[in-house]
Amino acid sequence: MNLKYRKTVIAGNWKMNNNLTATKEFADAIKPKLGRHKWCDVVLCVPYVNIPGAVKAFKDAHLAIGAENCHYEDHGAFTGEVTADMLRDVGARYVILGHSERRQYYNETDFAVNKKIKAALNVGLKTIVCVGESLEQREYGVTEELIAYQVKAALTGLDDSAMRHVIIAYEPIWAIGTGKTATAEQAGEVCAHIRFTVRKMYGARVARALTIQYGGSMNAKNAAELLAQPDIDGGLIGGASLKPDDFAAIIAAANQ
Repeated sequence: MNLKYRKTVIAGNWKMNNNLTATKEFADAIKPKLGRHKWCDVVLCVPYVNIPGAVKAFKDAHLAIGAENCHYEDHGAFTGEVTADMLRDVGARYVILGHSERRQYYNETDFAVNKKIKAALNVGLKTIVCVGESLEQREYGVTEELIAYQVKAALTGLDDSAMRHVIIAYEPIWAIGTGKTATAEQAGEVCAHIRFTVRKMYGARVARALTIQYGGSMNAKNAAELLAQPDIDGGLIGGASLKPDDFAAIIAAANQ
């Protein structure tokens, strides 16, 4: 973390977990543990149908609610989809875009992710943009090239002012939901490469201010070590964000 130049952000990604009752129970359990977390922002990204209830459950807490996806069009015949404006209208302030599970299971391309980012920013949502490599791609030695390509494709067409509302999350696909975690050094190296790529695109000022999260199985035990890396400015938390004690511990680690 580098608190001099950028904000640390801890964001939970609930994926397809927890109904409204469980959301309220989670809020009751974690709110006493949150405090003001002076040095970091906290976000909880929940399934679409839970957003209004989560906003209400956390209305008296220092925590923002986000969504896990949106469509790139602002209306139309796209059965089952949700627009960025709809998310904003029910109280979401953030949205995760380009998660590896969306890319893998729903064939989302880098170009679709770019359009979604623009749609979300256009209505005032902050975006958490995911990039990452598979184990095979890492073993082939193409991690840096692949990550640079994903970053460039995601950010194409965004100006400097838009970048103030973008967070990039590095999520090595081989470490998501597997219990495996990149070493702090491995994670730090890729996050540094992301910042280097953004520096080439936008210059040193924008790159220095960019929040870059690590999104590969960060948990209560390894959060402090990962967050000690100078280019890791938070976490996109999966399974641990479903457990109030673990999520609170990660937030505490980011608030040191």
